Amino acid sequence: MPRETAASIRVGVGYDSHRFAQGRPLKLGGVVIPSDTGLAGHSDADAICHAITDAVLGAAGLGDIGEMFPDTDAANRDRDSIEMLAAAVKRLSSAGFTVNQVDVAVVAEAPKIGPHRAKIRERLALALGIDSASVSVKGKSNEGMGWIGRKEGIACIAVATLTKTS
Repeated sequence: MPRETAASIRVGVGYDSHRFAQGRPLKLGGVVIPSDTGLAGHSDADAICHAITDAVLGAAGLGDIGEMFPDTDAANRDRDSIEMLAAAVKRLSSAGFTVNQVDVAVVAEAPKIGPHRAKIRERLALALGIDSASVSVKGKSNEGMGWIGRKEGIACIAVATLTKTS
């Protein structure tokens, strides 16, 4: 049976992780979270946005965040990751795709995601061009294990579904 190359529903998975760093704001899902430390990275290091950007680009077969926004490009230094996500969604649209839904798990000992969940979902939904009811954000602990358990950084895993519109 031949493989259908123009599937109407596509699924993508994204992952990102960053170390904590002093002297930087902590941004997650486009929201500044009160914290003594931020995340180290070339852009603003928003791990939620980076994981989702990889998920949507991958689902559409359009590469990944590193191809679209290379860290060798000075224009991406301290760049706002929610803007990068919106630009990726615009590229999807040009290729005939729309985002259907996104689900992201944030793996961290701190900060707690719950108090910021609604605002993060709203910001992500706006960038993705979907209703916030189609954006799920979960906080998960690593139960004290490994580099996350030692509070050295944060990891995010995202899944996105897209619909082929043309």
